[in-house]
Amino acid sequence: MTQAIDKGRMTPNPPADPAAHPNQFALLGQRRFAPFFWTQFLGAGNDNLFKFAFTVMVTYQIEVSWLAPKMAGLVIAALFILPFLLFSATSGQLTDKYDKTSVIRCVKWLEIAIMLLAAYGFWVVNMPVLLACVFLMGLHSTLFGPVKFAYLPQHLSERELTGGNGMVEMGTFVAILLGQVAGGLLVAVPELGRHYVALACVGVALLGRITAQAIPASPSTDPGLQINWNPFTETWRNLLLARGNIVVFRSLLGISWMWFFGAVFLAQFPSFAKDVLHGDEQVASLLLVVFSIGIGTGSLLCELLSKRHVEIGLVPLGAIGMSLFAIDLYFASRGLPSAGTLGLREFLALPAHWRVMADLALLSLFAGLFSVPMYALIQLRSQPSHRARIIAANNILNALFMIISSIGAGALLAVNFTIPEIFLITALLNAVVAFYIFMLVPEYFLRFVAFMLTRIVYRFKLRGDEHIPATGAAILVCNHVSFIDPVLLMAASPRPIRFIMDHRIFKLPLLGWFFKLAKAIPIASQREDPAIYQQAFEQARQVLDEGDLLCIFPEGALTRDGELAEFKAGVMKLLEGRPVPVVPMALQNLWGSYFSRFEGKAMSKPFRRGWFSQVGLVADAPIAAADVTPQLLRERVLRLLAS
Repeated sequence: MTQAIDKGRMTPNPPADPAAHPNQFALLGQRRFAPFFWTQFLGAGNDNLFKFAFTVMVTYQIEVSWLAPKMAGLVIAALFILPFLLFSATSGQLTDKYDKTSVIRCVKWLEIAIMLLAAYGFWVVNMPVLLACVFLMGLHSTLFGPVKFAYLPQHLSERELTGGNGMVEMGTFVAILLGQVAGGLLVAVPELGRHYVALACVGVALLGRITAQAIPASPSTDPGLQINWNPFTETWRNLLLARGNIVVFRSLLGISWMWFFGAVFLAQFPSFAKDVLHGDEQVASLLLVVFSIGIGTGSLLCELLSKRHVEIGLVPLGAIGMSLFAIDLYFASRGLPSAGTLGLREFLALPAHWRVMADLALLSLFAGLFSVPMYALIQLRSQPSHRARIIAANNILNALFMIISSIGAGALLAVNFTIPEIFLITALLNAVVAFYIFMLVPEYFLRFVAFMLTRIVYRFKLRGDEHIPATGAAILVCNHVSFIDPVLLMAASPRPIRFIMDHRIFKLPLLGWFFKLAKAIPIASQREDPAIYQQAFEQARQVLDEGDLLCIFPEGALTRDGELAEFKAGVMKLLEGRPVPVVPMALQNLWGSYFSRFEGKAMSKPFRRGWFSQVGLVADAPIAAADVTPQLLRERVLRLLAS
C-alpha cells in the first residue's frame, strides 16, 4: 500500500489497481463505498421528499395569504440553502478534525429528530414548523456536504475518483428524483396524503441511520485543528484557503455556477408545469424525473468518456450542451396550446411536449458532464489536511450562487418575465460565464481540445498510462512526430504538463497561440539564441521545483523521415541537481498524418489519412535519475515504438 505524507502524519492511500475494479458499478459491492453511497442516497432522497411534498402542498392544495404559490418554490429553496451560507465553514472544520464516519452518524441522528418535527408539521398543517424544518434540513445537508466529498478521496484512488463521483452524483439525482416523485405522489393522495408524507420522512431517516452504521472508519486528517466557532470569520478564512490554489478555486466557482443554473430550473418546475405546460402535479413530477435521469446519465458517462481518469476536458463540452438545450427549451415552450389542466396521459399525448422533455433531459445530461470532473479535480488537487474546508468553501459559494439565483429569478418574475424567458436568460448567462471561466483557467480549454482531438479526429489508444506519476515532479521524454504531439500527451495525463518546444512553433498562427495558452516553454539552440536557451532551462527547472510534470522532445525537432533521431543531452542538463524520475513515452502511427512532415511540409494536405485514423501513445516504467542517459532513453523509446 502506498503512503502519503501530510504534516508529518502518514495516511493510507487506496489501491490504484484498475483491473481490480472493471467499472464504477463494482464499487457498490465494496464496503469502503456502498454503505456511504446508500447513506447519502437516502439523505438526498429524504431532503427532496420533504421539500417537494411541502412545495406541492403550498402550490396546489392550501392557500397561505403571506406565501403566493408562484413564490413558494423560491422561498423554500432559499430557506434550505441559507444554512450552507452560514454554517459550511464550521462543518468543514468538524470534518477535518474528527473521524468522518462519526460525523456522518451524528448527522443522521439529527435528521431523525428533524423529521419527527416535520411529521408533526405535516400532521397539523403548521406552516411555521414546516418552514423551520426546511431550514433545519438545510443545516443537516450543510453538515453532511464536506463529509460527502472529503470521504471519497480518502477511500478511492485517482483512477476511481471520476467513477466514484459519477456514482455519487448519479445516486444523488436519482434520490432527488425518487424523493420528489414520492413526495408529489404521496401528498396528492386525498385527505391522507400529508400523513403518508410524515411517516415516509421519518422512515427514510431511520433507514439512513442504519446504513451509516456500516460505513468504515475514516480517520481525521487534521486532529489538532482548533475550531473557530465564529462562522463569519471562518467563512472568510475558508475562502482565502480555497484561493491558495487558483485552479481549485476557479473550479469551485464553476461548480457554484452549475448550481446557480440548476437551481433556476429546479425551483421553477412546479410553476413551469402548471402555468406554462398546463399540467397537474404528476406533470411536475415527470419534469423532475426527466431532469434527474439526465443528470444521472451524464454523471455515469463521465467515467466512460474520461477513460477512468480525471478528465476536465468534459467541462467545456458540458457547458456548451447546457446552453444549447436550455435555449431550445425556451423556443420549445413558447406558444404551447392551453387546454385546461392536463393529466400525465394527456400531457404525453401532445408531440410538442416531447421536445420540452428532450431539452430537459439533454441540458441536465450535459450538466452532469460539467460538474463531475470539477468535483474530482478539486478532490484530487486539494491538500488532504484541509480538503473538507475546501469543500466547505465550495458549499458556501454554492449557497451564495443559489440564493442569488433565487433572488434574480424572483425579481424577473416580479417584473413579469415569463418562466421560459428566465430559462433563456440563464442559458445566455451560462455561455458568457463558462467562456470567462475557461479563459481564466486555460487548462479546461486545453483539455477540451485534447479530448475532442483524441475522440473525434483520431482513434486514440493509450497504454501504460499508470506509469505517469500521479504526484510529484517528473520528466516525460517522447519522440517528436507531429505538431500536435503535445496535445495527445495532454490527453494522456490527468495532470497538467509543461512542454519544452522549439521556439519556431510559437510563430505558427493557431498552434502558436494554443501553445502559449498552454504555457509551453520556448527553446532555441545555444548557438542560435543563447538567451532563449538559458531562459528555457531556468523555467523548466522551476517547473520541476514546483513538483509538476515537464515534457521534453529529446530529438530537438520534428522528424522529417519518420525515423527516431539521436537524443540530445538536454534531459541530462535538466537532471543536474534535480534527481526526478524520467518516463519514456512513444507516439505511434502519427507519421503520415496531416500534422506530420510526411511528403515534405506539414499541414499541407488535409484528410491525408482520412478521418478517425488510429494513433497511439505508450508509456514505460520511470527510470531513476541516476540511471538516465540519452542512449538508454532512446533505446527504451525505440522498444516502445515497436511494441
